[in-house]
Amino acid sequence: MRYRVLGKTGIEVSTHCLGTMMFGAVGNPDHEDGARVIHAALDAGINFVDTADMYSAGECEEIVGKALKGRRDDVVLATKGHFPLGEGRNRSGNSRRWLLKAVEDSLRRLDTDWIDLYQVHRPDPATDVEETLSVLTDLVRAGKIRAFGTSTFPAEELVEAHHVADRRALMRPRTEQPPYSLLARGVERSVLPTAQRLGTGVLTWSPLASGFLSGKHRQGRPVDLTTGRAKLTPHRFDPAAPGNQEKFAAVERLVALAEETGRTLPELAVAFPLVHPAVTSVIVGPRTMDQLTSLLKGADLVLEDAVLDRIDEIVPPGTDLYRADGVWLPPALTDPALRRRAASERAAADGDGTR
Repeated sequence: MRYRVLGKTGIEVSTHCLGTMMFGAVGNPDHEDGARVIHAALDAGINFVDTADMYSAGECEEIVGKALKGRRDDVVLATKGHFPLGEGRNRSGNSRRWLLKAVEDSLRRLDTDWIDLYQVHRPDPATDVEETLSVLTDLVRAGKIRAFGTSTFPAEELVEAHHVADRRALMRPRTEQPPYSLLARGVERSVLPTAQRLGTGVLTWSPLASGFLSGKHRQGRPVDLTTGRAKLTPHRFDPAAPGNQEKFAAVERLVALAEETGRTLPELAVAFPLVHPAVTSVIVGPRTMDQLTSLLKGADLVLEDAVLDRIDEIVPPGTDLYRADGVWLPPALTDPALRRRAASERAAADGDGTR
């Protein structure tokens, strides 16, 4: 296992981070089996574990907390908050009110006194970024968290957060967690270069493109949409869905390339994000021990330039063959009122000759 410093935090982490989203009701409900997978990852040299309060409605954090008993000091533990937990208002977002509660709840479920890296899981247009940075700064000073970062933020919001932090004498976000894979390279356009310029550590998620690069789903073969990741997001795997044939075709070419190098497609996929100089660590999210073993086979793989050139031919740099963050869109796109002037305003503008 290789190790790198996470941005400018001074914290040294393994280049592969254990993602735990598949532990709990959504994936593997067996707590003891989940703990065994976590222990195997730690024994293999992984010292970085990432979870979130929303994973299986908090159950995942409980599994992680139990598994880290007696090994907590050796682990860099990251979690996230933002998404709704339970019914009612003010139970989501990046406000001071919610994040203070979310952090306390995560500490309780994880059964720990501190969180090494706390990440806001998505942007929150309803909350001033200064409000969010202020409460996160207070949580660092209180010793509840050691550092904080963001997840799936666009480049412009990363810049804004740093600008506000400097202007208001607040702590900066130290990390960003974007989706990045052989099939989703859009972050190469601005997110990763911006993170480099800001000195932000990057831990990427979904290197297997939500399972599309697992080697299980191949062109011309029947696709079971009732199990695994395909059950969670069937539109991503359905061969009849628009755009999926292009993904299947790319997978076939990537499988051939992996075989030429003597590796499997998952090994190639897990190794790829680490090539980018902005990336510190790649999150791998196994559900079973076999999946962990398979993914860790790619931990020592260093891709040669000739292989990277072939990858660029199959999926050009900066190209997304699918929308990587398939479960979330910013309100600017989902709420028509945020992208359409009111009808009365449009009519008034037409009447007085303005545009």
